[in-house]
Amino acid sequence: MNKKVKIYGAGSIGNHLAYASRSMGWDVLMCDNDPQALTRTKSEIYPGRYGKWDDKIRLCLVQDIPNEEFDIVIIGTPPDTHLDLAIRILKEEHPRILLIEKPLCTPKLEKAQTLYELASQSETVVCVGYNHTLGQNTAEAEKILRRGKIGECITINAGFQEHWGGIFRAHPWLAGPQDSYLGFSQRGGGATGEHSHAINIWQHFAHTLDLGRIIEVSAFMDIVKEEKTEYDQISHITVKTEKGLVGFITQDVVTEPPKKYVRIQGREGFLEWYVNWSSEGDAIISHCKGEVVTKKILPKKRPDDFKWEVEHLEQIIEGRIQESPISLERGLDTMMVIAAAYLSHQRKQVMRVDYSSYTLDSIRDA
Repeated sequence: MNKKVKIYGAGSIGNHLAYASRSMGWDVLMCDNDPQALTRTKSEIYPGRYGKWDDKIRLCLVQDIPNEEFDIVIIGTPPDTHLDLAIRILKEEHPRILLIEKPLCTPKLEKAQTLYELASQSETVVCVGYNHTLGQNTAEAEKILRRGKIGECITINAGFQEHWGGIFRAHPWLAGPQDSYLGFSQRGGGATGEHSHAINIWQHFAHTLDLGRIIEVSAFMDIVKEEKTEYDQISHITVKTEKGLVGFITQDVVTEPPKKYVRIQGREGFLEWYVNWSSEGDAIISHCKGEVVTKKILPKKRPDDFKWEVEHLEQIIEGRIQESPISLERGLDTMMVIAAAYLSHQRKQVMRVDYSSYTLDSIRDA
């Protein structure tokens, strides 16, 4: 069945998801507050990435959005605008799925609990765009872990370390981090917010192994303070789950070439998960006692990340997904760790997260 998709935000993520949706044959409307963003989408971003502009994509200013119903609404605006927009959509538009780009919000967690409560009472399924949980490398890793080949998990380490020059090459209209939320940790930028895929994928594999939520967070950050910016360029976070698993998460905007990985150490072996292992694609490397180390390349191009994401949304609509790894709850759990990490660095304390509410009140000194 053909789906109707509305995308708020004509920036990089909006174009990625517009192309993925059109690849499914869906109808797409992309809107933005800035007429220059719409012009740039049509003349530069989309044709530059995908060869030519797709005339079947409708473009309009937010103020001119037609009064239509949409199956899927996507929020691809800056993080500090997400929750107000999401709350309004849940109250007024009632799509079947609402997809919010990561990070879900700012580290202040303002209105996060309000969104959670609204979503709990709504028929709309709310998701957060941590799409690396949906990749073929993740599916392959899950198979290995569920077979128990590496034995009991001792620790998980994860990292998304990538110089953000690549981000600015993809956003040439930005001169640097000062020109967007990226240069401001408290707006959802910086290494911890922008590269929070690392926190989320750590949590994902902890869920896969039934090792519980993260309840203790200790963080140390390298903060850059300049005239027009304030952000963490390096973030090191030690975490502990409800069941006692201790691990480490690192995120930065300085590493080149990039390194995006998870290493799961078991008593009988290990598993390593990689994004963009080579130009061929992602990879899984694993080893268990008595066997040789195995490496499996999972072919992938950048558009595939978003293709798998929209396919997942279709499966949710069709009722084929009972528990989604990109659910609102998973995205909120990641935000709690992000918020706790900033508080830990500021206070020089281990922080404890109790999840009684998605507010800063649920994060306390351990």
